[in-house]
Formats: sequence, structure tokens, C-alpha cells
Amino acid sequence: MKDYMSLAEFFEHFPDEDSCKKFIESERWGEEPACPRCGSVKVWRIKGGMGFKCGDCPVKENRFSVRTGTIMQDSRLPLRKWLLAIYLMTTARKGISSVQLAKELGVTQKTAWYLEHRIRKACARGRFVLSGEVEVDETYIGSKEKNKHESKKLKAGRGTVGKAAVVALKERGGPVQALPVSSTDQETLHAVVEYNVDAESNIYTDDYRSYFGLNRTFDNHETVKHSVGEYVKGKAHTNSVESFWALLKRGYYGTHHWWNFKHLHRYISEYTYRHNTVGVNGLAALATMLRASEGKHLPYAILVK
Repeated sequence: MKDYMSLAEFFEHFPDEDSCKKFIESERWGEEPACPRCGSVKVWRIKGGMGFKCGDCPVKENRFSVRTGTIMQDSRLPLRKWLLAIYLMTTARKGISSVQLAKELGVTQKTAWYLEHRIRKACARGRFVLSGEVEVDETYIGSKEKNKHESKKLKAGRGTVGKAAVVALKERGGPVQALPVSSTDQETLHAVVEYNVDAESNIYTDDYRSYFGLNRTFDNHETVKHSVGEYVKGKAHTNSVESFWALLKRGYYGTHHWWNFKHLHRYISEYTYRHNTVGVNGLAALATMLRASEGKHLPYAILVK
């Protein structure tokens, strides 16, 4: 298998719904399908390609398909379009807007928007502890006040006004963990770092005052003084985590233009996921996302409430 799968190769590999169904079944269960509700392998295939029946579940709940228990549950969108959406979202480094995805899939923008958020939910990995050499930095996501329509301006100052704070922690040579935060005060940032980084790690930050005192928890905390134009001091720098911010912000300004802060955590998960799976391509990338989608069904009513 090639490291990279072209769009033409995608359509060659998945010419119809049956090929998509077989791929998803194989990646999800291998040779032996299992009930997503109870885990039983006492199942049989329903004739006519209508899914499976579980011999250990109550009669009214014993039917399931490859979609059940995943982000594709309750969706009538063809599996081929689901796989194409996953392919496009995992290969577009700066993301793909719901408007563009709708054009590529031949669906409405509303359908593409809902589909993207379900895929973003599957991108969320949960907590994982970073170690070794870890860079920490914060940024703000949102539109600039000067670029807003007069009726949308908050008229409360400049800089971070109207923006949402996000913190990223990058293990050098390893994964990145990023999450929205309610504040960038010392208590909040210290709690984020202490929860997500092993205590024996080396921490590198800039000289933002909220990072002061991290050496009380971590043996080695070094800073670079961005305020006076210092960006590298020995091993101390935040270049790796700032490269993550650069790509995320190019996606924000160039692809999406605007994010609803209500859904910010899912957008952040999408960009974090792509960064952490950068070496996973082709069919392996699709398989990785399918496995990540287990148990992450997102009903529309929950998304918009």
C-alpha cells in the first residue's frame, strides 16, 4: 500500500457501496462481526444486505449495521460519501469548509456541516500525558475587531477582545494536545500543564507571566523572552508548538473564516488529530478514523441545542 492515496485511487478502491461496506466491516470486526450493543459474536447476516441480528439482544433491539454505535449512526448518507468526507478532512492540512465539502459530496451545506462535526467528534482523543521535552503556548482564536461589521463590534478594546483562548502542549518529536480554556491566568494554565504533562518533563514556554512558578511542579522550566525579541536560548524555544498554531490559524482565516465558539473544542480536535496522525495515510488513515469513531455518535439535536 502506498503512503499516499490519490483521489483517483480512492474511487478505484471504493467503486460502490458494497466495497465500502466490506472495508468498514473488515476494519471494525475483522472476520467475526460483533454486536456493538452487547459485544456478542452470536450474530448472523440478514439476507438482502440489511445488516445483522444479534442472538443475545432483546428482539426489539437485536438488529444492527456497520453504522450502529459510530458517528455514522442514524445517517442515510451513502457509506461512500462518508468515506470520501473522511478522506478529504484527513488529507486537507488546512481543513475543508462545509461549503466546499457540500460541493465535493453533492449534498447540502447543512448536511456537510453536520457530517463534519461528527467527524470532528471522532477526532477527540481524550487525555494523554506528554513527557520528555514539552513546549507550552497559548493563543487566541477569533475575528479581529477592526475587520468586523460596525454592528458586530464589541467596542470594548482591541487585542483579545471577542476572542477565545486556546492552550497547546507539544511534545518535541511527538503529539500535541490542545484545548480551549476559559482564562489564561496562572491558576488555569498551571492546572492544564500539570494535568497533561508528566512531572519529570522539561517545560519550555515564553515569558508570559502566567507561566511563572511552574518550576515548583517541574524540575526544569525554561523560558524565552519574546517580550525583548529572544526566541531561542539553548534548548529553550516554542518553535514547534508555534508551527502548530500557524497551520491552525491558516485554516481558520483561509478556509473557515469564522468558528462558532460553541463548537471550538471540536475544531481544535480536528487540527490536533491531523497533526498527530500526519504519518498515517491512505487506507490506514481511513481505518484509523473508523476505529476512532466507535461510541461517538452525535445526534443533531445535541449539536444544535
